[in-house]
Amino acid sequence: MQNGFSSSGSMERRRADRWETRPLVDSVLHLIWREQRISRAEIARQIGISRSTVTEVIKELLSSGFIKEVGSGASSGGRRPIVLEFQNDKRFVLGIDIGATHVSATLIDLSGKVLAYEKCKHSVRSDPEGTRKLVINISDLCLSQVDRGIEKLLSIGVALPSPVDPDHPDWLSELVIPAWRGRSELESLHQYFGAPVFVDNDANLGALAEYRWGAGRGVEDLSYVKIGFGIGAGFILKGQIYRGASGFAGEMGHIPVDTHGEQCICGLKGCLVTKVGGVALEERVSTLLGEYPESLLNGSKPSLEKIEIAARKGDPLALKLYAEVADYFSLAIAGWINMMNPGRVILGGSHADLCEYIKDPIQQRIQDCLLVGSTSQTSILCSELGERAESIGAATLALEEALSIPGFYKQTTANQEVHS
Repeated sequence: MQNGFSSSGSMERRRADRWETRPLVDSVLHLIWREQRISRAEIARQIGISRSTVTEVIKELLSSGFIKEVGSGASSGGRRPIVLEFQNDKRFVLGIDIGATHVSATLIDLSGKVLAYEKCKHSVRSDPEGTRKLVINISDLCLSQVDRGIEKLLSIGVALPSPVDPDHPDWLSELVIPAWRGRSELESLHQYFGAPVFVDNDANLGALAEYRWGAGRGVEDLSYVKIGFGIGAGFILKGQIYRGASGFAGEMGHIPVDTHGEQCICGLKGCLVTKVGGVALEERVSTLLGEYPESLLNGSKPSLEKIEIAARKGDPLALKLYAEVADYFSLAIAGWINMMNPGRVILGGSHADLCEYIKDPIQQRIQDCLLVGSTSQTSILCSELGERAESIGAATLALEEALSIPGFYKQTTANQEVHS
């Protein structure tokens, strides 16, 4: 990690080695965090160490404030054991979602409980400097809603609307957000808050959030589809984010669905995003108005929000548009299911009504495209976390990465000095 700034992919490669050789104290603390409440005897049993060793380790951890004794547990015949409890409010973790048209932030405690959430619309694609300032402001706003928020900040995760190269986490795709000129410059977050910053693609983090806390719980292999201004996807394989060789896995928006279609910004023709992305849907409304002159969308500039409201009211133009979206997504998702056989496909993003409308048509239409046997094993679900999924996923990433750092419980963050 350089200057407290890293991608989850580069950290993950080092984390595998760390878990195998991490100090005993870290192993005990991680066990208590995972169990939330546990006795010394159970710690000794699960890790395979003597009770006297556990006692010495617990002395150090009690002084850190990350655990405390909370009374006696059930007896199995002898003296009732003293129960140790992990203190989830000892530190906080911040997750930031930078979308194409918004910035949002979620603050969680060490158990993953959401403590604060804020969202603000912004022209992210065309205003990098304003976006960076907004990220700081919205982060401050979240942290102000809890006692000693900045002082207790442990780490920060950021979801970006771009592929993230594990070896160059500060690079962005100039094709996706050209105004940013290929650099996120999110080092300013670390400089301002003094906490380590971890970044990943927004769809990857939406997948992580749903896997840990939402519609993907209990499934080790799933696909997450982020539907918004752009189209992306994240994969969880065997419980881990799959990024591909250079971080570009999941670029669902660039699956070709019409070889004679419009040219995409990536250089190909007929990519999925040219059919169901934000710009494409707004332009499609203008084309369909001739067939539906009485539409609620007539007379004003179309937007994704207005389309969603019109569909909710049963507007025929909006419903036709949603039917087209379901058709195109069916083509792409059916191909994925045949190739990867996920247990679930989760539709997410900021447009919950659209996800609910297209979920059942997609489930029905992919029946004709799937191999025998894969249909019964894959379900199409809507996100349980909604528009918060990406920021919650960013916070989850930052939490897991921070807890994997040896001796993290002994560290006092630089933000305590910066803001003291």
